[in-house]
Amino acid sequence: MKNFKYYLLLTIMPVFINAGNVYLGTDIGFRSGLAFQLNGTVSNFADDFPLQMRLGAAYTSIDPGNPWAARRIFINNATNGTPEESGWMMDVRFDLLYKVKWFSLKDAYFYAGPRYAWFTARFDFVGGNEDFDIVSDQWGFGVGLESRMKVSKNIQIVLNGALDYFFTDFLHGHDTSYYSDGEIVNGQEDFNYDDADRAINQPKMVPKISIGINYLLQ
Repeated sequence: MKNFKYYLLLTIMPVFINAGNVYLGTDIGFRSGLAFQLNGTVSNFADDFPLQMRLGAAYTSIDPGNPWAARRIFINNATNGTPEESGWMMDVRFDLLYKVKWFSLKDAYFYAGPRYAWFTARFDFVGGNEDFDIVSDQWGFGVGLESRMKVSKNIQIVLNGALDYFFTDFLHGHDTSYYSDGEIVNGQEDFNYDDADRAINQPKMVPKISIGINYLLQ
């Protein structure tokens, strides 16, 4: 199933190369944290086909979760050291866009499509000799609405609101893994997947609001 993302890329890349109109875009916004996205959108690649296609990649800074709980669940129950923490998510996404006439917007598009994300929560207990990552990766699905405003022949301002949902399955850190089906590898004490999931802020329901720019290449 994970190889599906590579087949998807191989399938849609020829469409981008042979499209009638190609836009390169970037945006910045809030998505459970500061988020940046790069994307390419194509249209007019087939006669009478009403949809546009977009391929994108995003980076989001995320609150990783509770450092003390993470240490107990994945490492040990020691309490020494001062925790420093960071978290981020990287994902790739594919959308189909359909032009709509909603809310008196002149150039608006509803879109939906699959996502694939990699999440990392990093915890460093300074003075406590513990420095570890907790990771997961998951499939997701998202929907959104964007409005475009033309400012020149080749440039558009894009306002965007969206919601992504990710199907969580496991969390892994150090040599410990917890799975949603109940499997545990080198678990600590009597902790389980639900305990790990409560401690770590892996992405699930992720809203987004952003502003960006599209540039017409051809």
